[in-house]
Amino acid sequence: MRIDKWLSNTGFGSRKEVKQLLKSGAVTLNGTVIKDPKTQANPDKDHVVVHGEEVIYKEFIYLMMNKPQGVISATEDSRHETVIDLIEMEDQGFEPFPVGRLDKDTEGLLILTNDGQLAHSLLSPKKHVPKTYFAKINGSIPENTYEKFKEGVVLEDGYHTQPAKLEVVQNAMDESEIYLTITEGKFHQVKRMFEAVGRKVTYLKRVQMGNLKLDDTLPLGTYRDLTEEELTLLSERRNVFE
Repeated sequence: MRIDKWLSNTGFGSRKEVKQLLKSGAVTLNGTVIKDPKTQANPDKDHVVVHGEEVIYKEFIYLMMNKPQGVISATEDSRHETVIDLIEMEDQGFEPFPVGRLDKDTEGLLILTNDGQLAHSLLSPKKHVPKTYFAKINGSIPENTYEKFKEGVVLEDGYHTQPAKLEVVQNAMDESEIYLTITEGKFHQVKRMFEAVGRKVTYLKRVQMGNLKLDDTLPLGTYRDLTEEELTLLSERRNVFE
């Protein structure tokens, strides 16, 4: 591949910025200073060094973010802060995008990557990848809600949801806490499902996607690279009603 693509893909900025870096003489290929951005390099056998440090090529980036409220799941927006704005410039160079979306007021697990194939496998309706949310609900959980959700409920627009799994953590008159696992991603789905049984979601956080759980030591608004083990977990199937 071209050396400018190699450097751009490993976080050294835009093609224009990379050209300036090359022009400065800071880049060597197998020990030889190179300034031509069209120079070809093989990631499997060539050695690229920038300012004395070797650059290991990687094509894809896989990030886990603990998304905070008030930030939208988009790559760019003229009015609101996006999840991309929370990422360091060196990682932005890989041009990652959020896999799916979390509402502006929803927190929790968000995967960002530039691997389109992985994103498709997680978002395809045919895959039925389960997503688990923790929520706080105003009031107590109505009787038979577990059974209703397991059968799927009819939303206000007439859509009948796929079966979902409800786990009640705390059932109280003033506020209840639950986990809900769904296998689809309709707009505001968790909130609308509870509206269908006469309740309102007051707090929502995604805690799991497929077999991948949110790292509970990851502070809100921060992110980290996925481990190889976590990447494997994303590709494994999970039965919602196990």
